[in-house]
Amino acid sequence: MHIGLIGGIGPAATVLYYQRLVAAFGAAQLPLSLTISHASIEDLAAHAKADDRAGQARVFARHLAALEGAGCDIALITALTGHFCFDETQALAGIAMLDGVEVIDRFCAAQCIRVLGLLGSPPVMSSHLFHRLNRVQTVVPDTGLDKIGEAYMALARSGTCSDDQRQMFLETATRMVEVQGAEAILLAGTDLGLAFDGHSLPFPVIDAVEVHIQSLLQEAIDRGAGGEAET
Repeated sequence: MHIGLIGGIGPAATVLYYQRLVAAFGAAQLPLSLTISHASIEDLAAHAKADDRAGQARVFARHLAALEGAGCDIALITALTGHFCFDETQALAGIAMLDGVEVIDRFCAAQCIRVLGLLGSPPVMSSHLFHRLNRVQTVVPDTGLDKIGEAYMALARSGTCSDDQRQMFLETATRMVEVQGAEAILLAGTDLGLAFDGHSLPFPVIDAVEVHIQSLLQEAIDRGAGGEAET
């Protein structure tokens, strides 16, 4: 199976996807065939803020056409923010797409998680992940949401996380667990691994990147793997 990623949104998260795909497919002793099409985080941020679903879907469609031309069998948008226009994008796609929100929804149901706290971009948090989670109740920060969203976007653009940003995310997540009733925290921004990787956290965390990687791995197993070259 040849995997296509719409990456660059942000760049650090794209590197993380690549590293984890290599590790996961290597551990499973499966060949990895992968192509990445680089998208603009600024275009996505502007379209998501304006809720311009058709505009961003057209952007993604160009990347999907390139991935299809490279021989990809399935594609993933490597940003949960990018799923604000998933339906519109899927309607324009010439190849299969992994729904990055749907697989998280199924994962939460399998883990019997009833209340999920969301950390991510401003559109992700303000819309409760675009109201696309149907099997779990969600909560978002009840104070300082704009400031938290701005900190996340700064992290996504720079590919680095300061100690102050990390502390803000940690305190926000802890409040969602201890005050707002979240049973787990979803890193609903795929760059948040930069904040928490290597840190022990006092609450359950669901890493969207890892859920996506395992879903792609299972797709490859179900399809019989296949593919040779890495682009």
